Amino acid sequence: MPSVAVRLESVTDVGLNALIPTEPIGSLPRPLALIEAVEQSDSDDPRLATLYEDAIRDTIAQFEATGSPVITDGEQRKYHNFWTYCVHGLPNTAPDGFRIPFTAGHTRRMPRLTTGPFRYKRYADSYLDVAKRYARLPLKQAVISPSALSLMYPAEGIPGYSRGQFIDDLLAEHENEIRRCFQKGAYKVQIDFTEGRLAMKIDPAGHLLHSFIDLNNLALSRFSTEERQRIGVHTCPGGDRDSTHSADVDYAELLPSLFQLRVGNFYIALAGESDRVHVLKIIRQYMKPDHRVFVGVVAPIDPKIETAEEVRGRVLEAAHYIPLEQLGTTDDCGFSPFCDDTSTTRETAFAKIRARVLGTTLAARALGAQ
Repeated sequence: MPSVAVRLESVTDVGLNALIPTEPIGSLPRPLALIEAVEQSDSDDPRLATLYEDAIRDTIAQFEATGSPVITDGEQRKYHNFWTYCVHGLPNTAPDGFRIPFTAGHTRRMPRLTTGPFRYKRYADSYLDVAKRYARLPLKQAVISPSALSLMYPAEGIPGYSRGQFIDDLLAEHENEIRRCFQKGAYKVQIDFTEGRLAMKIDPAGHLLHSFIDLNNLALSRFSTEERQRIGVHTCPGGDRDSTHSADVDYAELLPSLFQLRVGNFYIALAGESDRVHVLKIIRQYMKPDHRVFVGVVAPIDPKIETAEEVRGRVLEAAHYIPLEQLGTTDDCGFSPFCDDTSTTRETAFAKIRARVLGTTLAARALGAQ
């Protein structure tokens, strides 16, 4: 394996901020006033508009203060959750859909489609409309994957609305959402693919995962090579109430298939893994020359706030396995993907983000000096 110093020869003139890019994943815990208001009302209550606006404004201000060169709106308006934000409240659904079990003992449930046609109720570009009023830095927008939403279609089928018709509608809606985000000025669009690792837990033979990869690639084939360089995929073992849904699945079961996805960016939860080197070796084996791999260097479900020095060490470790020109850093996952706003505080989330940013800079300085 070539040394870091050798790999640096082609990038010695690159500034430290560009040497190792760093980006967030998405969600942040909401302010207490908003949490309490939603508990007494409904997340879609128009009377909460001012509280949502205040939450987004404050989130962006605090996000920019961390030094993160790319930010999100903290998914403050994805109140239901990151998985079903676009379909929550559809009249042609029932609440008894796919179950997502977590190690803490609780489950999350998807809606089940009852009749066709399938349409989104809301698109993620609507969140950019508000965030752009306050943000001075590039905004990244996360969207849910087609494979996750495909689980809404019942195994027994829907009379008069075939699975093939459903898939056609699903792919069209997904493409439309991504294009709308780009049209609104999204710096990047991140496809959340948490169900990838979960698929191997449900079906260890890999048939479900392969069907997910094929479906997502059908959607990605609708975009040009240049557009796909601004699209990324995020994978993690889930994160809710300080627990996961699939951390017991070896990354070796997922990553070879993950790198078949036709995107330019991969956001891979790593900080919370018990054997990071094992994962890094798999990444090195299967990543392609046109991939940028953002490794997780802070763990949102770990209550301990990482130090910048700890993050620096994790970045330097990753640089032994991932070419520097293809390395980036990120958070393992969102801090409040299922709107669990109490197990991790807002203050803790921003402190972890500051550690990610500073630790990445410290690593870039160390690598740049070699």
